[in-house]
Amino acid sequence: MKITVTRKIKIILILSLVLLNISCDQVSKNVVRQAIEPFERIEVFKDNLVLTKVENTGAAYSLGSDLGPILKIILLQILPALVLLFLLRQILIKTNYSKETIIGFAFIIGGGIGNLFDRIVYGSVTDFLILDLGIIKTEIFNMADVSIMVGSILILITALFNKKDSFFIEKTQ
Repeated sequence: MKITVTRKIKIILILSLVLLNISCDQVSKNVVRQAIEPFERIEVFKDNLVLTKVENTGAAYSLGSDLGPILKIILLQILPALVLLFLLRQILIKTNYSKETIIGFAFIIGGGIGNLFDRIVYGSVTDFLILDLGIIKTEIFNMADVSIMVGSILILITALFNKKDSFFIEKTQ
């Protein structure tokens, strides 16, 4: 199988975007781990943006934190790793997805790997941001979660406005 120069560049760009998302997440978490005490509350912008540090042993909203160790490894480490590898394979091998879809999945993969890395290395995911803008109020989250949300929104918008592009239905030439 011969890979063209254009294809190599595409693969390098995709992997770079994934690594950029992982890096932003891991750097921010390392700063928080070193600079903020557990449950310390730092108001960056009044009550609208708050930094704190919480170690989440489950998934979003601490779902699965009460699972047994084997089930937790299967559901929060092995299964996500398989899904992320599948998604990465799809956007690296398939050539007919829109740039927006590829970028969206690169963000999701990068964020997913960031949180997965935490679960494997630290046994928990470091969450540290709370946003309250009146009508928009979040639970505690991290930069990996931001990557996942940005990627999801990008894919959703692309799917809604570009009927020809779908991640699961290949475009015809």
